Amino acid sequence: MPSPHTHEVIGDELYDSLVDWNIDEKVSTITLDNCSSNDATIPYLVRKIGKTKLMADGKFLHMRCCAHILNLIVKEGLEKLKDAIENFRDSVAYWTATLKRVDKFEEIAKYVHVKIEKKIALDCKTRWNSTYIMLSTALPYKAVFMRASRVDRQYTCCPTEEEFQFAADVTARLKLFNDISVLFSGTDYVTANMFFYKICEVRSKIREWSSCGNPLIEEMSDNMEAKFRKYWTEIQGLMGIATLLDPRFKHHMLLYCFEVLQVTNSDEEVGKVKDTLSDLMLEYHIDEDAGTSSSAIKPTVENSGFLSSFTARVANSQPSALRFKSELDRYLEDEMVDIQTEGWNVLDWWKVAGTRYPTLRMIARDIFAIPITTVASESAFNTSERVLSEHRSRLTSQMLEALMCSQDWIRNKYKGLLLSNL
Repeated sequence: MPSPHTHEVIGDELYDSLVDWNIDEKVSTITLDNCSSNDATIPYLVRKIGKTKLMADGKFLHMRCCAHILNLIVKEGLEKLKDAIENFRDSVAYWTATLKRVDKFEEIAKYVHVKIEKKIALDCKTRWNSTYIMLSTALPYKAVFMRASRVDRQYTCCPTEEEFQFAADVTARLKLFNDISVLFSGTDYVTANMFFYKICEVRSKIREWSSCGNPLIEEMSDNMEAKFRKYWTEIQGLMGIATLLDPRFKHHMLLYCFEVLQVTNSDEEVGKVKDTLSDLMLEYHIDEDAGTSSSAIKPTVENSGFLSSFTARVANSQPSALRFKSELDRYLEDEMVDIQTEGWNVLDWWKVAGTRYPTLRMIARDIFAIPITTVASESAFNTSERVLSEHRSRLTSQMLEALMCSQDWIRNKYKGLLLSNL
């Protein structure tokens, strides 16, 4: 993108791409991280596309990246723990500095009968998940580090027993965030229906840690709680609807989650989500009618005359809002799917059982397609780690060309292509 990266430049580039792909009138949400220019881009895009062409007049267009917010929450908590894990960082840096030290570390592991299953690796201070991986990988080698401090006089940063226990405590708590981040970043299953209850699980755990008895953990919890309230005081509206449209949860999960979040009036908040869904049902039904051809609504011979007039009168005598409310009520009153059902897929359910709720089915199709993180798109399109320069690589141009050529040959070999045809 051309600089400067203002909201106008970002909005224009994105809008041009949407128009180029002919999807400018088919956008439900845009998932972005919490950058101020991104926040300003959304209303700019709404004006360029037009409110009438967006779902709910563009009210739900901005979807905040869950992985990015989780990252901010955990980083805020780890800020208070950086001194406590410094010995682990120094120890890993010491034993991975040279190949000779790596070999010596492995020799010590054999001496104390510890199997090296994963190699220790230094973390990146700006990425909390790398700190989690560093700690979780180093903890099983406690005996190795202890022995190494006795046989290598230069190794003076070995963590103490208390620090090992503290690291184990922190790692057990960070595992929740790591697992949720991995879950949210999946690309071969629906994630929108997981958003609400997983976020509530995070809030519940943070609150538990505030009274664990460890002053550092409690201080970490307070910082994380403040960051949570900053970004997730209000849950994204469409994510509430996604929870409602999961037949395992429906409004019962919404009610429970609002109670966990300590919302003053949980029933009222659930009612707001239902009202939003009812409004969407009216909007989707209008769109469906607009796309129906005249031949599709022409009465057949069997249904003409007196019966057709009666059917039209009954339909006109009932307000549309009441008709759609009855469809929503039928869905909410029907039996819920067992949450323990193995191999269950929400999309498969709406393909088969969802045919009884035609309008809700169309809404579910669009909302369940919403990605709640930008992780997948960033990994696919971000080329920053694949750019070679004199500061990022020591390869000569000739070696780089040879490697690229070899890579091309190997790929074509496994594709079954003959090199002579290239």
